[in-house]
Amino acid sequence: MKEKKSYMSVLWIGLITIIVGILLLILAGVNPFEAMGKFINGIFGNINGFFEIFVKATPLIFTGLGCTVAFRTGFFNIGAEGQFYMGAVAATFVALNFTQVPGPIRILIAIIAGFLSGGIWALIAAIFKAKFNISEIIVTIMLNYIAINFTGLAVRTFLMDPSGSVPQSARIESEAAFSLLMPPTRLNIGFIIAIAAVILVWILIQKTTIGYELKVVGMNQRAAKCNGISVMKNIIISAVLSGGLAGIAGVVEVLGIQKKLIEGISSDCGYTAVLIALLACNKPLGVFGVAIGFAAMQVGANSMQRQMGVPSSIVNILVGLVVLLILAKRLFENIKLKQHQEK
Repeated sequence: MKEKKSYMSVLWIGLITIIVGILLLILAGVNPFEAMGKFINGIFGNINGFFEIFVKATPLIFTGLGCTVAFRTGFFNIGAEGQFYMGAVAATFVALNFTQVPGPIRILIAIIAGFLSGGIWALIAAIFKAKFNISEIIVTIMLNYIAINFTGLAVRTFLMDPSGSVPQSARIESEAAFSLLMPPTRLNIGFIIAIAAVILVWILIQKTTIGYELKVVGMNQRAAKCNGISVMKNIIISAVLSGGLAGIAGVVEVLGIQKKLIEGISSDCGYTAVLIALLACNKPLGVFGVAIGFAAMQVGANSMQRQMGVPSSIVNILVGLVVLLILAKRLFENIKLKQHQEK
């Protein structure tokens, strides 16, 4: 019965979203059915469009996993954006300066450097929370601005391409970049790494003592302390893992897609990660599915925009609507549960 209600809720949310989407297309002055045709054709009409879904989903998977690990412990990491940038800067520095190191080893070092940079950036907020009880939400948001501006400084100074005048790094040579999986598409081995990360995070959360302790701390810190589980240790672990995964997203974007460091490289991927983790109910496999779905919507929306001039921001409106409907559903369920308990 409970599963049936859950499926019905999903159907209602989907139906409301479709209706609102049709209304928005009408307001934009286009035929909604023609626009939807362009949307679907953009996804399935050619091989480039189809595989672009997985390209766009890759950084969202990493950042979404990062938020999932943090949220499960009650550490509300809103700093995936900044951690993404720190990982991107670290990977670029390694790729451009460790030229004496063979390509595959340099890539491995870049991934490790990106993970550590993102992890340390999140660790700052964890220490403030654990030691001084300062909200990690505020600290991580402030750290986002610092990381974004640090990236802007980097591409104008120590990482700037010496042969050009544009604020960007030199192009990373092919041997230090991710190889393509399906030429001529942009799909690269970063997607394989993302799949591996989903599996590893799932194992960590579901099958290990560390994962169990992270969940207990997230559910009830007082109960965790009473059972001898260190709250501070687990918050720090979740923060480092969360930031590290977001940092790898930056590595993948630099080595797999852009092949250089530029300003605005994340395209707000770190902020979108919060929505993905929420929609996935903080489940690793759910993050994978939601990230693929969100990327598909982006690809379809871009196709509508190119062919019909339909604003791609309509997709962002619909995603926001879905989040609001899910929150409203949970609020309603909590109210009903409270009323039932009072009786």
